[in-house]
Amino acid sequence: MIRPAQLLRLLYINFVLVRHGLDEVVFAIHLFRPVRWLLFLLPWNWFRRKRAPRGERIRRALEDLGPVFVKFGQMLSTRRDLLPDDIAVELTRLQDAVPPFPIEDVRARIEKAYGRPASEVFAHFDETPLASASIAQVHAATLKDGTDVVVKVVRPNIKTVIRRDVDLLYIGAELAERYWPEGRRLRPVEVVREYEKTIFDELDLVREAANASQLRRNFEGSSKLYIPEIYWEYSTPRVMVMERIHGTPISDIDTLVARGVNLKKLAERGVEIFFTQVFRHNFFHADMHPGNIFVAHDETDNPRYLAVDFGIVGTLAPEDKRYLAENFHAFFNRDYRRVAELHVESGWVPADTRVDEFESAIRTVCEPIFQRPLRDISFGQLLLRLFQTARRFHMEVQPQLVLLQKTLLNIEGLGRQLYPDLDLWKTAKPFLERWMDEQVGVRALIGGVKKHLPKFLEQLPSMPDQVHELITRTNNGELQLQWQSEQLEQLRGEISRANRRSIAVIAGAALALGGFLTLGLSDMPTVGGAPVFSWALGAAGILAMLIAALDGQRGVRTVPRKR
Repeated sequence: MIRPAQLLRLLYINFVLVRHGLDEVVFAIHLFRPVRWLLFLLPWNWFRRKRAPRGERIRRALEDLGPVFVKFGQMLSTRRDLLPDDIAVELTRLQDAVPPFPIEDVRARIEKAYGRPASEVFAHFDETPLASASIAQVHAATLKDGTDVVVKVVRPNIKTVIRRDVDLLYIGAELAERYWPEGRRLRPVEVVREYEKTIFDELDLVREAANASQLRRNFEGSSKLYIPEIYWEYSTPRVMVMERIHGTPISDIDTLVARGVNLKKLAERGVEIFFTQVFRHNFFHADMHPGNIFVAHDETDNPRYLAVDFGIVGTLAPEDKRYLAENFHAFFNRDYRRVAELHVESGWVPADTRVDEFESAIRTVCEPIFQRPLRDISFGQLLLRLFQTARRFHMEVQPQLVLLQKTLLNIEGLGRQLYPDLDLWKTAKPFLERWMDEQVGVRALIGGVKKHLPKFLEQLPSMPDQVHELITRTNNGELQLQWQSEQLEQLRGEISRANRRSIAVIAGAALALGGFLTLGLSDMPTVGGAPVFSWALGAAGILAMLIAALDGQRGVRTVPRKR
């Protein structure tokens, strides 16, 4: 049930769209389509008037509507292949150029966090923000010891604004799940729940600082990615201080080209960093839009990424990570049947799905894009065909993977901008093969031993006592081991008979072979031209094998079959 406050919010959203000259968007909504003729009655449509470009109007509307809408615009800004250029270019301004909030509010939040004015904490504090985003904004500063830092401050009252819009998303998701035929399969309520957890986690800057520290440890000493240091003594839930880094924004392609940066290697490293975070570390930066990624100024032929904004990170459950890795590996090897089988095994498609039909559908979608550079792939067309395949086979959305899918879209979008000739499959395949090699075989065995050996050694001294206790409890009847039951007795009897049969067959075969080998001995008594000893050995061997066969037949009769 829509509450009055939520109804007012819906009306406000439509008012903002109309105010920015996007009234055609409002009346394109199915609910308002029957009254589309009202467009001609609105006074501002009676006369020609000069409007700002459509991209600018869309961007300003998203800014006015708040963080949830800005996040949506940020994601779209990386998809140049899905949007007209004028809209995509304008939406890139949402990455770090959202209108800032007043410096008075910034100082007030700093003073509340530290219990003293900013002037007592910092030797210098730049009032002009370096960047302003939907959740927070960043200012340059200098600590009292002369260290250059950046200070991130959460926007005031942002939690209330986000809660209002997330509640609207829940209403839309519940209606979709209830009345839309695809609602049950797409699981919109669970998707919104995942998004709610993600965006509210982003408001806690202590959590973000912890994420940054973990990523920094994961890539310590790496020549591919650098994570700035966090200054914990100055970090609180609403204010965070970290090392200031200097680099070229990843979206500034012209500057990167002018500096002679190896864009091919840069794009390939971006793919490798992504797969390293997901499959090796199981901890990945999940907000990798261009506003959060820079390129270091030091080595142009061996470029290194610089990352900021760690409010959104992702992890995967072990089973999801394994299924994903196997899916990627099978996909890169064009083993579409294995891809289909993995989808069934993981429960991502119904258990009664015909694997051969699903395999054929996957091949039809994926085969045309193999060994082709990003510039030649129509991602919009690929998505459309993937959605059609998912609908046909009743594939359910996996909410726990939505964050990963969003990140993969960002990475692919970055690669498309940096180096359109990038062969995504050729770049990723060797990494997945190495990772799979580490998960199975000798390396996996050694890794498992290393992982569990300390625990085993820790428990080893107490094992004799545990065994003694087990034997004592068994003798005292405390453990009701039902070895005397009829079924177990029959099973034990069958095991004993099987052992006897094996021994009899081996002995019989050995005796028969011995008889054959002694046939040529001339200095032994003979019967019918053959040595008596050879006859005896052969007869004993045949007799032993006959006894084993009869014992086997008796065992089959006496052991009841399962029903």
